[in-house]
Amino acid sequence: MADKILQSYHAQGFDLQYSVEGDGPTAIVVGSALYYARTFSQELRKSLKLVFMDHRGFAPGNNCEDLSQYGLDVLVDDIEGLRKHLGLGQVIIVGHSGHAFMALEYAKKYPENVSHVVMMNVAPDYSHESHAAGERYLQESVSPERKAYLGEQMGKLPQEMERAPEKAFITYCLLTGAKSWYDYTFDAAPLWDGIETNMSMFNHVWGEIFRDIDISVGLDTLDKPVFLALGRYDFLVPPAYLWEPLRDHFHDLTVRVFEKSSHAPHYEEPQAFDRELLGWLQEK
Repeated sequence: MADKILQSYHAQGFDLQYSVEGDGPTAIVVGSALYYARTFSQELRKSLKLVFMDHRGFAPGNNCEDLSQYGLDVLVDDIEGLRKHLGLGQVIIVGHSGHAFMALEYAKKYPENVSHVVMMNVAPDYSHESHAAGERYLQESVSPERKAYLGEQMGKLPQEMERAPEKAFITYCLLTGAKSWYDYTFDAAPLWDGIETNMSMFNHVWGEIFRDIDISVGLDTLDKPVFLALGRYDFLVPPAYLWEPLRDHFHDLTVRVFEKSSHAPHYEEPQAFDRELLGWLQEK
């Protein structure tokens, strides 16, 4: 299916692309409008109105290096700005990987505008300690073929980063496929076609803000139901057991682990993912 023509929402010098697809209750999916529109199923669009939106790290043609423009509050306010721009009422807020932090913080800041929170394939933080636990989880897995393939791909990383530093985030995602896909040889390059990234934003947000984040702050007052989707073979983010100490901080948390998925159950097991998500939304 061809990409839908994107529209733009202007936010303080950043042209954030977005598209609105499907019918049903509205869900805002924050991240890359192009990438996520390609990875969520067409079937899901029959049950939800999906608003795919860029954050500032994916805004095309922007090389802003002012880190004050990438604060978490600023990114959250962009979501609210688009919601207002589109004249939406309460929304389901969806975030995958690091974008799940944005979704959760949006729900904390604007609870009156949120009905449900969907977090996918994320750990409670991206600290050095959590990533070290992730490395142990990978090394202790019984899959020599996966590890060998990952080693091969990672050997290409320095040269590829030097060749195209502006694409470092995408390059890393592609070469770490053995950490992030159930089929570890899957070529995800078409999913990233035509997507631009601002590395100042990614280095700051992923490397510092998400490293130091404490999601428990404000969680005790969030009374919205939260759906946490995880992949059994997700080696890209720290392991699922790190959620255990935080479970009791949530008022209403539902966890679903997808058995034949890594970092993208919505793409790798779309039927199972859609069924679980829609069933949860109907129940909650």
